[in-house]
Amino acid sequence: MTERILPNTARTNLMREMLNQLVATRVGTLAVLLLAAFLEAYGDSCFQQGLYRSTGAARYAAFAGGALTLALYGLVVNTPPWDFGRLLGLYVVLFFLVAQVLARVRFQQSPTLPILVGGSLIVAGGAVITLWKG
Repeated sequence: MTERILPNTARTNLMREMLNQLVATRVGTLAVLLLAAFLEAYGDSCFQQGLYRSTGAARYAAFAGGALTLALYGLVVNTPPWDFGRLLGLYVVLFFLVAQVLARVRFQQSPTLPILVGGSLIVAGGAVITLWKG
């Protein structure tokens, strides 16, 4: 069985075209922003794992995983030709929510009252930025 291997430029163009088609719809845009928020928060959590919860080879694996995940985040968020400033409010809300889920799942940290109150302000601010027409 022979597998067709695309040159780097063809793979890059294919990824760009797939993301462009995906972000052409609201649901697709939300999905890509959610993926980007997950990748950014997960990459950050890998560094936290490496800095405070690992030693030896596990520490270096956590750093490598974090660097790889954050590089992938950069590709995902910067490849589509969108006005990211316009989408920033929604992205910040998604990042906050994903970060809270990851804190709970990976580190057994529950949000405190100040995080819940501040998070509600983040969600309200994101709604203003995203929905205000003017």
